[in-house]
Amino acid sequence: MENVNVAFSIPRELKRRMEEFPEINWSETVRTLIGERLERLMVLRKMDAMLSKSRLTGEDCIRIGRKVNAGLAKRYEKEIGGEK
Repeated sequence: MENVNVAFSIPRELKRRMEEFPEINWSETVRTLIGERLERLMVLRKMDAMLSKSRLTGEDCIRIGRKVNAGLAKRYEKEIGGEK
């Protein structure tokens, strides 16, 4: 994959603090963070597309999520209880 250069500005104080850690490859750190952020954004975009036709309300989702959490908690309590 061919690399290209991208330039951006950061506050002077942030740059000064970065210089306190010369062992860190800041370019690689930023590349990794951008890649991770893009992956999350792509997942969110796909989820938005999937959910765009949903008739569930936010309240419906919260209610269902609470039921799922309660069910999982009961399952794990049984598993942990069996190990004692």
